[in-house]
Amino acid sequence: MTTRTPNHQLRDLVAESRLTYAALAKAVRAVAAECGVALRTNKSAVEHWIAGTTPAGDTGRYLAVALSRRLGRLLTLPDLGLADESSREDDSIGLSLGADPIEALIPMWRFELDRRHFLTTSAYSVAAASLPLSYVRDIADRTAAARTGQTVGMAEVAAVRDMVRVFSEMDERHGGQHGRSALVQYLRDDVAPLCRGRFRTEEIRQHMLSAASRGVHLLGWKSYDAGQQGLAQRYYLQSYALAVESGITGHDGFVMRTMAMQGLKLHRPEHCQGLAETGLNRAKGKVDAQTESLFHVVHAHTLAKAGRPQAALAEAGQAHALLTAAPGDEVPFWALAWGPPAASVYSRTAKVYETIGDHRAAAEQYARAAAARPAGTYARIVALDLVAGAEMQLKRGRIEQACATWNRAIDHMDGVRSARTRKAVTSMRRDLARFRARGVRCAVELDERATDLLTGT
Repeated sequence: MTTRTPNHQLRDLVAESRLTYAALAKAVRAVAAECGVALRTNKSAVEHWIAGTTPAGDTGRYLAVALSRRLGRLLTLPDLGLADESSREDDSIGLSLGADPIEALIPMWRFELDRRHFLTTSAYSVAAASLPLSYVRDIADRTAAARTGQTVGMAEVAAVRDMVRVFSEMDERHGGQHGRSALVQYLRDDVAPLCRGRFRTEEIRQHMLSAASRGVHLLGWKSYDAGQQGLAQRYYLQSYALAVESGITGHDGFVMRTMAMQGLKLHRPEHCQGLAETGLNRAKGKVDAQTESLFHVVHAHTLAKAGRPQAALAEAGQAHALLTAAPGDEVPFWALAWGPPAASVYSRTAKVYETIGDHRAAAEQYARAAAARPAGTYARIVALDLVAGAEMQLKRGRIEQACATWNRAIDHMDGVRSARTRKAVTSMRRDLARFRARGVRCAVELDERATDLLTGT
């Protein structure tokens, strides 16, 4: 008969959390659901774990995330007394801000290319989301360090920007699942060595690190589009670290803005307002007006989520005013992650209105956002804005108008491989169910088209 050793580390952490075994089991199931996994974990399972049984599969990782969220600090499997000494996979990889972001990224890229399961199924970490808010680094110490490799000039920086732009356009046109491995290999094999090269000037070094940050940011976006939120967060953190090291004004704040957007989307608001406010303060009055508008509108969304509608609308109004303040100013490379700033401002303003319950205004802003992007280049995001607009129209009881907008959205989805677009279509079919049951013609026809899209027929 096998004798198990009680897991005192886990027992103490559960006691510290003050969660009942049933409540902890529920939290574990919720984390697993975020990763697309349905668990039946119950209080008996927690009792067995504390008695010394090892959770099956990825359940231990979900348990670590659940306790991390409850206790407000990052916990890994070894912290829970669940480490497998034969495993070389480090659950905390990418979830810290160390001395050299490239050192964190290289093993992440290796695991990505090896299709390591734990990275793609990792959950979003609330504890890690707060890291940029307290991240302090003495850049001077690092820039003084000796660097080896080739001499890098602006021609190399331009080449990296051009290549990242190509990958970005491919991503928007065809979805995040296209070209992902190629982007990983390009960043690992070409960009990482350039970041460690000798630079003709300090300014060139700054621009190279900023370009690398933009590439890693895109990789985070691709992971986000694939529904791999934990992995996306790890890439955003390392993109942020590269942006900080670059010293390019506003770039680090822009990544904080992205992290706030991710937290809002995942209904994890704990640090979103802090990230948005800090990002805005890093850029306000220091970047061009159009770029600054991007920071204001995300801050507006966090204010709306915090139950401050008037402040949210005022901040969104400031974003719109900035769009026309200096239209001729050049927008920096890193701020064009989602195309024209105006489209991003309209889309995020729509979310502000949606949050405060003004569905008419939200629908109008989603329509403006879709019209403001070149549809051929930004097929996926145009489709998603149209889907969101149709949802607002449906909330107002405009079923025929909503179906027409949904049909336009599907027009843009052909050839797009994206977990988000598939989820949007699945949700649309669910919203249409009651209208199909009543025989509403536009709903029946749209559902048939949606079914064909999902089945690939």
